[in-house]
Amino acid sequence: QVQLVESGGGLVQPGGSLTLSCVASGLTFSTWSMAWFHQAPGEEREFVAYSSWIASGGFYADSVKGRFTISRDNSKNTVILQMNSLKPEDTGVYYCAARSSTQSGSYLQSAQYNFWGQGTQVTVSS
Repeated sequence: QVQLVESGGGLVQPGGSLTLSCVASGLTFSTWSMAWFHQAPGEEREFVAYSSWIASGGFYADSVKGRFTISRDNSKNTVILQMNSLKPEDTGVYYCAARSSTQSGSYLQSAQYNFWGQGTQVTVSS
């Protein structure tokens, strides 16, 4: 049984930082691509960052480039989202997602992901 468990959300002031973690179990983590999505209140879930199982580095939504960094530790089955210079519009629930290496569509699309975590709430407010 695959499980993705996020942690690290909370309340932070604008300009602050948070580190989100997602621990995966029940899959061979090193062969799965991982991503973070964000869902603001009343909005659809949207792509934030992506870590390919086969390539180093990350891919980012324009809205978070230069502020967020995705990284992974295959030895710990963990993917991290470091969020700096947070803005009120970053508020919402952040979801971790796992994408099989057999998927061929765009990593930007939530439908390409096989498993999801339960989400962790991030609130950016003064």
